[in-house]
Amino acid sequence: MAGMNQESFIYSFVARGTVVLAEYTEFTGNFPAIAAQCLQRLPSSNDKFTYNCDHHTFNFLVEDGYAYCVVAKEATSKQISIAFLERMRADFKQRYGGGKAGTAMAKSLNKEFGPVMKEHMKYIIDHTEEIEKLLKVKAQVSEVKSIMLGNIDKAIERGENINTLADKTENLRNEAHTYKDRGTQIRRKMWYQNMKIKLVVFGILLLLVLIIWLSICRGFNCTN
Repeated sequence: MAGMNQESFIYSFVARGTVVLAEYTEFTGNFPAIAAQCLQRLPSSNDKFTYNCDHHTFNFLVEDGYAYCVVAKEATSKQISIAFLERMRADFKQRYGGGKAGTAMAKSLNKEFGPVMKEHMKYIIDHTEEIEKLLKVKAQVSEVKSIMLGNIDKAIERGENINTLADKTENLRNEAHTYKDRGTQIRRKMWYQNMKIKLVVFGILLLLVLIIWLSICRGFNCTN
């Protein structure tokens, strides 16, 4: 186990706020002090954080006021460190969530939870290859999900564009009908005006023909 630890996990702890409730390590060094300094500077928001120092990574998982930390060799992937933190967090919450963890004193859970952290370290180290494959599959699933959601968003956007185009087409159709109605009205009005002009011209021509005819008739009467 010690040989495996030297290649991966060096030190781990669980803290409530800045109070370390349980810690575990098989090595000596200044990494607990550096990890404590990092803990003091951690944002309070739920998130994952990683700091690099002296060829080691200081990985933190912060959730609901608790911080879970593991110090690992720089060669250890961040995903493996986070997998350990998530496993340790789930176990810690199951054992102490909503009860003992809220009132425990500094390092008072070392005896109970220290061996548990050791077991989780061993499990992650022994199953690193399987975990990396699983994480790769999860990443691929997330990528596919993101692509699908992106396609859905684009489809929705295209749907909105189609609806907008349909609305514009409907407006143009309505305007065309309006112009057509107006054109029909104008054509009718012009037709009536033309008919009136034609009737007036026809009346004038008829009157002229009548006058000429009367004149001719009078001429004949005068001759007779």
